[in-house]
Amino acid sequence: MKATADYDQDFFAWAIESAELIRQGRFADLDVQHVAEEIEDMGRSIKRALLHRLTVLLAHLLKWRYQPALRTRSWRYTIIEQRDAIIDLLEENPSLKHGIDEIVAKAYPRAVRDAADETELKATTFPAQCPWPLEQALEAEYWPE
Repeated sequence: MKATADYDQDFFAWAIESAELIRQGRFADLDVQHVAEEIEDMGRSIKRALLHRLTVLLAHLLKWRYQPALRTRSWRYTIIEQRDAIIDLLEENPSLKHGIDEIVAKAYPRAVRDAADETELKATTFPAQCPWPLEQALEAEYWPE
């Protein structure tokens, strides 16, 4: 018996039915193309989450460094929260470490843009390249002065 839920009409029903077909070992009944696309999309989603969290972390580290008089608990909390989430993502998905330099290189210009927008400082105020190695940016005790 072929799957009955339609991917384009009811994604939720399709996903539940597909999971059950896999559990039952009924691979011939699967919409294999869409299953493969969804698995790939889950991987991209995790990478996008890492990019977003790195952007937020780096923007807040820039704000912390370049506007010391305006430091807030909220900034501190955001830095701590993003560090923890990034560390968790990398622990749960160790293969992301292999491309981490590219992700940081993509996140940093976005962080500069966001920090400049939020602080009303010129983007040229900030270094052209990320001033912190990732390991340092993720250190719990590191606060740029």
